[in-house]
Amino acid sequence: MAITYLKKGKTDAAKAIDDAEVSEIVKNTLRSIEDRGDEAVREFAEKFDNYTPKSFKLTQTEIDNLIKQVSTQDLEDIKFAQEQVRNFAQAQRDSMKDIEVETMPGVILGHKNIPVQSVGCYIPAGKFPMVASAHMSVVTASVAKVPRIIACTPPYKGSPNPAVIAAMHLGGAHDIYVIGGIQAVGAMALGTETIDPVDMLVGPGNAFVAEAKRQLFGKVGIDLFAGPTETMVIADETVDAELCATDLLGQAEHGYNSPAVLVTNNKNLAEETISEIDRILKILPTAETASVSWEEYGEIILCDSYDEMLDVANEIASEHVQVMTDRDDWFLENMHSYGALFLGPRTNVSNGDKVIGTNHTLPTKKAGRYTGGLWVGKYLKTHSYQKITTDEAAVKIGRYCSRLCMLESFVGHAEQANIRVRRYGGEDVPYGKAAQ
Repeated sequence: MAITYLKKGKTDAAKAIDDAEVSEIVKNTLRSIEDRGDEAVREFAEKFDNYTPKSFKLTQTEIDNLIKQVSTQDLEDIKFAQEQVRNFAQAQRDSMKDIEVETMPGVILGHKNIPVQSVGCYIPAGKFPMVASAHMSVVTASVAKVPRIIACTPPYKGSPNPAVIAAMHLGGAHDIYVIGGIQAVGAMALGTETIDPVDMLVGPGNAFVAEAKRQLFGKVGIDLFAGPTETMVIADETVDAELCATDLLGQAEHGYNSPAVLVTNNKNLAEETISEIDRILKILPTAETASVSWEEYGEIILCDSYDEMLDVANEIASEHVQVMTDRDDWFLENMHSYGALFLGPRTNVSNGDKVIGTNHTLPTKKAGRYTGGLWVGKYLKTHSYQKITTDEAAVKIGRYCSRLCMLESFVGHAEQANIRVRRYGGEDVPYGKAAQ
């Protein structure tokens, strides 16, 4: 195997230092919110967002007035995108069935899919107003029939962003708060004097939001670890450097720490992509952000074969994987660790981010090895149940259960089975002995 890095980003050690600094800030902030509630939330809102309204919760009148500021075309576009997300989420929900089976005469087993009862959705808007994130979290929660959906978003340039608020409201949020960052997810998870705590946190965010969700996991559920955006382009000679460079920088503009990686088996394409990136960065309006991500987190990886490209891609487990090769379906069949795949030159990551209908809240930092992205099923808890309906079944299962409990020296467990054998089978099973 011969894998060559024509460009490499920050080392893992350097990234670990950054992560440690973020972790400490988040820990102290969450502790303050837990101790001081609304007072701490207001303090951090003023410090980080310079925004301290009388109430962070928007009234219906405020929501209506903000929506009136959104143009007719923008509202239609939001509704179209939400229709795509809702339709796909509903198809996913319809695939999840409650079941009940009789596994042997008189023994009934089943499961039910029950919605999480309250969800807090975080929609980023501090640097860029992430309108689409409202579709991904709020709409899917609505399709799952979550009874209480609250949504938080930071102010954008000093005030609520009308399009983001419109998307939250149209998506089905029951309560909307204009709060950002750690203080938003902390308030939703821990609760304050004015915000009842939720059972689950969902939605993407910056490194601080992602770390806050990680630290809060256990106290509440989370969708997944969704840190800074990552993108990977897997390409061969069937596409050109301009397409590759555009797809890499299209995601690098998210933030200053958004990894963008090209994996290819064509040296000319690799070198030309570097040149194209340099050219585009001179004219890209968001170059101030994208250039830092590319400089510190961008990578160009040259492989000898498609098998090597596949191995590298699965190892990196990128959030977004754009595949543009002569064997896209082969990658679909063999990729096992990623957030979402975007197959062929006609599609792109922005489709998934904004409108096509799949969810854009996806695993990062190699979490694609063990979880997929946010989807309607994340809001559903699959709970099993069991029921024995005949004396004969109670006795038969009871005998097995009794012996297996005694095998582990759990006498009290065994007696739960023995008492059923005695009552429903009329057998004299000595206390503390296994039924035969």
